[in-house]
Amino acid sequence: MMYSTVSVKRHYLFRAAVLLAFAVYIEHLAQYDALHYYVTPKLAVWVRLCPVPLSFMALSLAVQALFGRSSAICGCGHQLPRSRSGSAAMYSVFLLPLLLGFALPDRALGSAAAAHKGMSLNYSSLVPKESARFQTSDPFAAEFAALAKKLYSQPVIPVFPQIFSETLGTLDRFKHDFEGKEASVSGFLYRENTGSMGGRFAVSRFLVQCCTADATPIGILVNAKQQKSLPADTWIKVRGKLQVIVYKGKETLQIDAESVTPIEESSTPYVYTSPDAVEEWDQLLRSVK
Repeated sequence: MMYSTVSVKRHYLFRAAVLLAFAVYIEHLAQYDALHYYVTPKLAVWVRLCPVPLSFMALSLAVQALFGRSSAICGCGHQLPRSRSGSAAMYSVFLLPLLLGFALPDRALGSAAAAHKGMSLNYSSLVPKESARFQTSDPFAAEFAALAKKLYSQPVIPVFPQIFSETLGTLDRFKHDFEGKEASVSGFLYRENTGSMGGRFAVSRFLVQCCTADATPIGILVNAKQQKSLPADTWIKVRGKLQVIVYKGKETLQIDAESVTPIEESSTPYVYTSPDAVEEWDQLLRSVK
């Protein structure tokens, strides 16, 4: 199907504007250090470069629309919408995310997203078969066992954000061995609207593999001795002893809190997986001593 040259040029200009708008938005996020709200740090390095090719693509389309020869512009590469409503529907797919991005504040995911995705409080259904503490014949669990030994040697187990999921996974896997040990963890306060937590709440973070689309809320139950009337999404630091309880039919680790302290939201609110949690633990422990 052939299209008029004017119509094709109009589409070229509009596409150039959309590409340029995406370039401006990404640059805006980079300027205000807000990319970490949407993608992992490793991916953010590459996303920061996107405004350059997007700008060149927009410039190329604009040049073709304004100065290209009519004989070279046919619109035959991709079928264009046949009506204005079709064009509006097609471009709204790109414009709506842009408008929401500019209009809404850049902030970390919180309790609303956690409730929608479902909070994870149990990380392993596997139970070590060996009776000896932190011993396992399972190659997959070897790193958990090695990390468990290091965690157990601490008078107060710090849950570092850099290995948040690995630490909670280790504590959960060997929950009975850690019962009675003291731990300290920080994150945002999550409380289910259904009230099924029985007055408890969770201190939580979002684990991100690539971007916030795959973010998974993970956390640990908290039973505060003196109930704190803190609103959801308040960032807190919890310190207390670990206990094993039955929650929703599963053995679940819980902190019997001795202190619940409101803190400022972390500059890096999300957590990511670590390729070598044991080595990173050693580095983190040296850095705080």
